[in-house]
Amino acid sequence: QVQLVESGGGLVQPGGSLRLSCAASGSIFNIGLMGWYRQAPGKERELVAIMSLGGSTNYLDSVKGRSIVSRDNARNTVYLKMNSLKPEDTALYYCYANVQSGPNRGAYWGQGTQVTVSS
Repeated sequence: QVQLVESGGGLVQPGGSLRLSCAASGSIFNIGLMGWYRQAPGKERELVAIMSLGGSTNYLDSVKGRSIVSRDNARNTVYLKMNSLKPEDTALYYCYANVQSGPNRGAYWGQGTQVTVSS
């Protein structure tokens, strides 16, 4: 089985920064796409930032230029650094990974880490 464990959320003032981390563990052969989604109350889950095994990235338009997704493939870990945070960034942030585990490839999610941007 594969588990994703996030850390790094919390309360941040507008204009502040934070870094989220997500480590995958378990029976992992390789990880394809790995990144972050978020879901605010009353809204659908949306892609924030994601990175392929080869290093290609994709970002939500509203976070482009103030967020960086990165990963450490040796540690099966993905990071999200967000700067100039806004109240509208407040959401539950979920780690996502597309994992090859044994003969199967599947999507795995973390339990979520809350990010609240407020003064």
